[in-house]
Amino acid sequence: MKPTTRDSFCPHFQKAIELIGRRWSGSILRALLDGPLRFSEISARIPEISDRSLSLRLKELENETLVARHVESTQPVSVSYELTDKGLALEAVIAEVELWAHDWVAHSKAPRGHDRTSGVRGARA
Repeated sequence: MKPTTRDSFCPHFQKAIELIGRRWSGSILRALLDGPLRFSEISARIPEISDRSLSLRLKELENETLVARHVESTQPVSVSYELTDKGLALEAVIAEVELWAHDWVAHSKAPRGHDRTSGVRGARA
């Protein structure tokens, strides 16, 4: 059931924002959009994340069924992570946040005006 107004508090929205808005969660999800990755590959794509933080976030995302952990019984054991269907469903959300970040965060010091054609502040053509 879709909400018809934004007048009231929505606990589902709040939980979703807190989940994907946790530090590093968005970057991990974004990295995994390219397909399954090993821990070290995710770490290499997010250079500022510590191994501890990456491990904690991966466990949280796995518990929320956004990420699946796959263990291959090879020598040595190989572990990879990939987005589940639930995680892949965030692709459009992540893409929109990325566009917003490039439009607004990257240029946050430059004031933006109204788009005269749409009347919406910062709208793209």
